[in-house]
Amino acid sequence: MFKSLTIVTLLTLSFSSAVIADTFKLSSQDIAEGKFMSKAQEFTGFGCTGGDLSPQLKWSDAPKGTKSFAITAYDPDAPTGSGWWHWQIVNIPLNVNEVTAGAGSTTKDLAPKGSMQIQNDYGSRGFGGACPPAGHGVHHYRFTIHALSVEKLELPLNASGALTGYMINANTIATSTIESLYKRD
Repeated sequence: MFKSLTIVTLLTLSFSSAVIADTFKLSSQDIAEGKFMSKAQEFTGFGCTGGDLSPQLKWSDAPKGTKSFAITAYDPDAPTGSGWWHWQIVNIPLNVNEVTAGAGSTTKDLAPKGSMQIQNDYGSRGFGGACPPAGHGVHHYRFTIHALSVEKLELPLNASGALTGYMINANTIATSTIESLYKRD
């Protein structure tokens, strides 16, 4: 009896979590699921000549218990053995539900007040656009909003992408992702 009740309880909790996660929604005017990003989201440097502009992102229906947000942009197809962090921004206050295009600027202070941009894999704090190797095929760029259970992630100023990713994942209640594409011929 106890074993059956435990299984039913676990299945109910799993289903409830999935329902909650399905309501948390990320949208954008600049990028779309399964569609190619524009030149505006391409990096400037390493042979790329794009606008290096982080996309506008908006989220809704954060789950109960959310205390802050984090945004990540990650390319798992980068030929590094560990992917490529294009953007990690943490400690976005609970009252913020949108970042404008360019909020990830490395030269202008456009990120939400109180947030912290982590050094990307290009070596700068903020957004670094797509720049896959020419001829390497289509790369998938995962822009994810994370609803966090803490108001602030306690990270050192020089936190690595891996440490930041660990802390984000350890405190995530729900996520929503837009996976956009980019390719250089």
